[in-house]
Amino acid sequence: MGTIDHVGVIVHPRRKIDGALAVVEEWAQARGARVGQIRVQGQDRRVAEPIEPERCAFIVALGGDGTVLAALHKAAPVERPVLGVACGSLGALTSVKAPDVASALDRFAAGDYTPRKLPVLAVKRDGNDIGEAFNDLAVVRHGAGQVIIQIDVDDAPYAGVAGDGIVVATPLGSSGYTLAAGGPLLAAAADTMVVTSVAPHGGSVPPVVLAAGSSLTLHVDGGWSGARVEQDGQVVGAEKPSGAQRPFILEVAFRPDAALLVDLDDETLIAGLRRRGVIADSPRLKVRETRAQKP
Repeated sequence: MGTIDHVGVIVHPRRKIDGALAVVEEWAQARGARVGQIRVQGQDRRVAEPIEPERCAFIVALGGDGTVLAALHKAAPVERPVLGVACGSLGALTSVKAPDVASALDRFAAGDYTPRKLPVLAVKRDGNDIGEAFNDLAVVRHGAGQVIIQIDVDDAPYAGVAGDGIVVATPLGSSGYTLAAGGPLLAAAADTMVVTSVAPHGGSVPPVVLAAGSSLTLHVDGGWSGARVEQDGQVVGAEKPSGAQRPFILEVAFRPDAALLVDLDDETLIAGLRRRGVIADSPRLKVRETRAQKP
């Protein structure tokens, strides 16, 4: 890559990151660059002077998958790559362990990595942009009672859901909340999004997988307790209604190649899910293996 003047870091609010951070600072200093911290809303941990994402050649996320997601949200609008460093166990988005930071930075600078392009869900509320989600968008009840959501696909009704809510996920996010709610696991390379209901109260609303070009519109009626909108686990517009909440409309669009993640281990999504135990073989197979190993 070209000249590196500034390296941005985003850090986990609590995990031990001092050793990995020191390596990043030494690496940058050896190249005449400075390390700055990109501020994340709601986090008060300070490890370096603040810097804006657009001034950075790339961004290093020190923590876990949540830290990488925060970095992606900052990096995508200014088209900066993100290197995720696991200060703990490896996740789906962190491809480097903390002790390997120096060699990882050398490989990245030399171009010895796989660019992993990630899609995003762009969301509008009543016609106004409210942000993006790399994992998922969840619309759930804010308190007691149910949230009622009419799901329209390509401007035609799909289903009405009364229950705890729904979750809309990218292929990356399909292995999280969606899978827990009974939805399908999407192939990492698929240009698709999936809509899954959460604890529906009756009816028949199977998960629906939509092509990238499909339009998705959600008509949300939160009733007296209201509905909560979350993007990548972060609440958007979290004010608790004082009375009956006015219904609102969410428009969701799938955008491919919205962010660039630096991949240094070439582990597939499915291999990573197996490593982390999200996908596990039937216990029956383990019993058979145990029997086969007995003399």
